[in-house]
Amino acid sequence: MPQSIDTLLTIMARLRDPVRGCPWDVAQTFASIVPYTIEEAYEVADAVDRGELQELRDELGDLLLQVVFHARIAEEAGAFRFEDVVAAIVAKLIRRHPHVFDATGAFLPEDGRRADPQDIAAAWEDAKAREREHRTSAAAPLLDGVALALPALSRAGKISSRAAAYGFDWPDAASVVAKVHEEADEVAEALLSGSTAAVAEEIGDLLFAVANLARHAGVDPETALRAGNAKFERRFEAMGRRLQGQGRPLRAFDLAAMEEAWAAVKREEVKG
Repeated sequence: MPQSIDTLLTIMARLRDPVRGCPWDVAQTFASIVPYTIEEAYEVADAVDRGELQELRDELGDLLLQVVFHARIAEEAGAFRFEDVVAAIVAKLIRRHPHVFDATGAFLPEDGRRADPQDIAAAWEDAKAREREHRTSAAAPLLDGVALALPALSRAGKISSRAAAYGFDWPDAASVVAKVHEEADEVAEALLSGSTAAVAEEIGDLLFAVANLARHAGVDPETALRAGNAKFERRFEAMGRRLQGQGRPLRAFDLAAMEEAWAAVKREEVKG
């Protein structure tokens, strides 16, 4: 039977009922369910990466539940309701798509699809910057608003993007490549020093430079790293199966044999 968002809101309200609801749900707070919210977002990304659309349907439902859960806790505190969440995002979408909607939300006579996607992205970032300036004081941190809970690599990309909006940026991707090489050299120097703290600091600088390179190349660094992880896992498993097929455990092979098998796996991937 088809269900509506109202059904979900009703169920959430009943689960939070202090007398007849679920004790676990009643005990939750904004802070206690944040880890679940983050986890569900990652599970959505994982389903997308694997092209599993039925799993994506289910994971989107789990993520929607997190939105409803937060909104219910807020409503109980007298802060806002789920409807206010919807109204806020509707207003934002209309405000940030002036090439599609007029101020009332009606379609403009022009065809929004004819606008250049790069110009639209730039206008979106400009609108976000103006909104931040409007709601913050002059004393507020210039890079305020980049969520601390983001994965560090994603946050690095957003911080650098925010700095670039002020004009503090490399002119092109080639300049960032040079910076990556510079930071890699500094990691090598730190390794020679024997200082773990120095190595950690320089590796942090290197990763930040790589996140900047991804931004200049139009690549999401977190997505790129997830893909890199998946590729390594796929090739490592294939390498292991190739060697273990000889009747010995993987640990019995030396590095040279592993590298030879790894190269063979890569060649097969290129061919296939």
